[in-house]
This record gives sequence, structure tokens and C-alpha cells, in this order.
Amino acid sequence: MMLKSILYMLALCDLTTALTSSSSRRAFFSQTAAAVGGVVTAVASNAAPSLAAPQILTTSDGKIKYATLQPAKERPSSQSGDIVAIEYTGYLSNGQIFDGTHAEGKKNVLMFQLGGNGVIPGVSEMVGEMGVGQKVQAIIPPELAFGDKGLCLESGDCLIKPGATLVYDIFLKRAGIPPP
Repeated sequence: MMLKSILYMLALCDLTTALTSSSSRRAFFSQTAAAVGGVVTAVASNAAPSLAAPQILTTSDGKIKYATLQPAKERPSSQSGDIVAIEYTGYLSNGQIFDGTHAEGKKNVLMFQLGGNGVIPGVSEMVGEMGVGQKVQAIIPPELAFGDKGLCLESGDCLIKPGATLVYDIFLKRAGIPPP
């Protein structure tokens, strides 16, 4: 279900953003057709209303698209400089997981200062608009992720290719944590 949600959200991304990635037009259209096919299959199979696609929202600056997967228990109140704790999973646009705070059998959190350099700008911006207890799936554009440099080794192999759009599942566990 998570992969279908990711593919559905990516199908809604701007065509221009997708075409500027390093993949070919043929690969783009193949991936888009597969994503749309998955959505059509889910709709045609009379999926339960609870499995319906979530509403796509944007952050206040309009740069990040996201869907709320779990509503917040508290109103957003975090400010730049606050320490927050999140659980997250990062996906490439093909659905492959590249990073996360938890794996099977582990429950870790990532603590960082909002507005600092502990995470990519897109994650910090998204968390700044979330309330405690909220879980979102966010599409982070390249300019708020790793940009034109990507995340590459000296050998030239890249974990995240330059210009990549990323997808994050983010759960805000705590906000306003006093510094140590």
C-alpha cells in the first residue's frame, strides 16, 4: 500500500520536474504508465474508502507536496531553533529505500535543530509545518534535497543521483525538546 501511495504521489508531480531528472523520456513514461496503472487497478478493484488516495497539500511556500497519513495530536508550534525528534524513511523516486531511522526490530529517532544543517532543507521545512503525532508523506524537490550534486562517492557511484526528487515518510514524535 505504501508503494502505491508513493507511486500515486509521484504521478502527480509536475511533468517538468520529472523530465529534468537524469532518466530518459522513455523511462519516465514507462514509470508514469506503471504508476497510473497501479492507481487505476486500485480504483477498479473497488478499494475500500479508507484506502482512497489522500489529499495532496503543499507547504506554505508551495515547494513541497505532501499527504497527511496520520493527523497531528497537537497544533504545529515548532519554530526555527527548536529541537525535534522524528522517525523517517527516505525513498528514491523508484520506491527504493535509501535511508531511515528504523529497521525491523529497531526503533530509533532522529533529533535535530529546526533550521540547522542536521537534515536536508526539505525535511526541516516539512517538519516545521507539522504537529506532534502527525505523519506525512512528502515529495522533496531536488533544490530542497541534494540538488545538482546528488550524494555520490569519489568513485562516481551515486546513492542519490544529481537532480533527484525524493519521497519521505516523516512522523513527528516530539517538538520543543530542551537542548542537552
